[in-house]
Amino acid sequence: MTHSTGARLAGKTAIVTGGAKGIGKHYSLALAAAGARVMIADIADGKDVAAEIAAQHGADAATSFVSDVSDEDSVKALTAETMARFGKIDILINNAAVYSTLKPRAYNEWDIETWDKVMAVNVRGPYLMVRHVAPHMVKAGSGKIINIGSGTVYKGVPRMLPYVLSKGAMLAFTRSLSRELGAHGIAVNTLTPGFILSDTGLENSQHVEEERIPVRNSRAFKRDAYPEDLLGALIFLCSSDSDFVTGQSLVVDGGSANN
Repeated sequence: MTHSTGARLAGKTAIVTGGAKGIGKHYSLALAAAGARVMIADIADGKDVAAEIAAQHGADAATSFVSDVSDEDSVKALTAETMARFGKIDILINNAAVYSTLKPRAYNEWDIETWDKVMAVNVRGPYLMVRHVAPHMVKAGSGKIINIGSGTVYKGVPRMLPYVLSKGAMLAFTRSLSRELGAHGIAVNTLTPGFILSDTGLENSQHVEEERIPVRNSRAFKRDAYPEDLLGALIFLCSSDSDFVTGQSLVVDGGSANN
């Protein structure tokens, strides 16, 4: 399953948080394939992914930086490194999130430490990235910010309360921020995946067992979803094709949220 994206993002520079593994790795590879230069930011080392991109698209096509989006000093360093390496930031993909390591549990069984960790990475993280990256976009008079949501918000999925709440926050974040940044020519949208079978997700069998079959049955398209299914929508939101689209949530879930 491949998408031909051409060079629709030629000359653009993108940051992908959580871009070293799982779905984020697919985002990084797709952006590079579309012609963008990519900064792979992750708490995991993204050197291998950057090397893979460089081998395919040239030495200047990608670099990586170990960064924790919930830590402001780390975000500042990431932003400075991206500007030093590429000279500009056109695209920000707020993908880093706590999800696959979460064990589903009842509403009153979430300990405060876990709750706060989810909020720190999934909500504070995107805000800190915008706080430090968006001023560079404002100066340039253009930019694309894509926040990653979740179909769980539309469906009210149980037993994952802090995660669903954090992704609901992304919808509100997108809507409000789009109003603030619109005057500067910056588009802010949410890419909202359904349940995706990714490398990191498949490592946690409990998620798969609890969700895979019921979700598949809820879809208009009766099949599993994979990271490749998200890439066309991602490139659309990053490219000039979506220049008059902002404040929106693009749901890519095979029709599951329709039910």
